[in-house]
Amino acid sequence: MTWRGLALPVGVIALAELLGRLNPRESYVVALPSQAIEAGARLLMDGTMLERTLQTILSAGGGLLAGFVLGTLLGILMGLFRRLDQMLEFSVESIRPVPAVALIPIFLLAFGFGYRMEIAIITFAVIWPAMILARAAIRDVEPQLFEVAAILRLPYPQTIWKIMLPAAAPRILVSFRLSLALALVVAVTVEVVINNIGLGNGMMAAMQSLHPDDMLAYLVWIGLVGFALNWATDAVLSLLKLKQVQP
Repeated sequence: MTWRGLALPVGVIALAELLGRLNPRESYVVALPSQAIEAGARLLMDGTMLERTLQTILSAGGGLLAGFVLGTLLGILMGLFRRLDQMLEFSVESIRPVPAVALIPIFLLAFGFGYRMEIAIITFAVIWPAMILARAAIRDVEPQLFEVAAILRLPYPQTIWKIMLPAAAPRILVSFRLSLALALVVAVTVEVVINNIGLGNGMMAAMQSLHPDDMLAYLVWIGLVGFALNWATDAVLSLLKLKQVQP
């Protein structure tokens, strides 16, 4: 990322501040960027923002871990065994289009409010992209690699472990990045809609109490948290790729 990428958001913020100063009417809908910054600083200093951030990250992380592991394992098995793929195709294609948030009433009855409900919904949302990309990654392994395995006389389990999985790893890592973004989106959505924890709930509480500065501060902070998580994930994946290249 270069500093030039900050030109657009900084310009938009400055323009919004200028327009708000030229029309200084109190609003219960829109707050000035400076007011949102002040509110964000206050929420960070008193610990409210950090506490809600931890709640959202715990929920998103739990759902991401469960959904990604289950989806990847299922996708690998479906990619390896065509008969299993055919047996599960109808079930997968019937359940996969269901929006995760549509399951809120069911999981609310099963788990009640709190982390378990949110993690269950995030797990459901993350399983499908992880599964589909893992299955595609296994199926798209270069046929020449199997010829190499045959020449080396590798048993089938070693062919999977030493040939297929390393070849499919880059696409599986891409699916992890996509799953991470999806987990955060679903977590905040569930918190906005019904759950009483996390950043989404904080934003809704600010809206209901007619504090647009707090609401905007939460919104900006959610974007910053997503950016930080994506940057950290990208840095770790780049480091892993670098280690793979080194002899």
